[in-house]
Amino acid sequence: MKYPRAITELIECFSKYPGIGPKTAERLSLYTVNKIKKEEIDKFTKALIDTKDTLFHCPICGNITDTDPCYICNDKNRDTESLLVVEEAKDVIIIEKMKKYDGKYHVLNGVISPINGVGPEDINLRSLLERLQDKRIKELILGLNASIEGEATSMYIKRLLKNSDIKVTKLAHGLPVGGDLQYADEITLLRALEGRREI
Repeated sequence: MKYPRAITELIECFSKYPGIGPKTAERLSLYTVNKIKKEEIDKFTKALIDTKDTLFHCPICGNITDTDPCYICNDKNRDTESLLVVEEAKDVIIIEKMKKYDGKYHVLNGVISPINGVGPEDINLRSLLERLQDKRIKELILGLNASIEGEATSMYIKRLLKNSDIKVTKLAHGLPVGGDLQYADEITLLRALEGRREI
């Protein structure tokens, strides 16, 4: 069956999201057409546009924000001696939900992955190195996913800091190899954070 152009384009749009294949995109598109009211679609459309018009990466930490700097970088009550490096902004939200870490963050917005053509210059590493010039930072915690790319990025950062006085640790037990932070429960994350070790 050939769908009208508007539905075909909507299917293509939904297909751009990770984890949504052609059948799911088709189902979402038909649900949108048949079940969602125009006012809700207008609200959804506005929310999508607002994400591009009002959100940006914090110039200090790389987190997604609508203020400059983000609320975490702007918080004077946070510990300035530790810096937790994560892959994506969603990892900051996951760790913040624990309410156990009160230091600052640095979001790389990616990891080194030569097979995908992503090198050190393609992620938010330069500003990390600039931030580490701050003598108040005593510990760098690597909270990258336990994947091949995450491990490679961690080792790369560790090599960059081999002559530094900054203690480099990483999240420890509880996070399986190949697992993502977003799938770990809060207790597992807390144990991993508390059990971090120097690398």
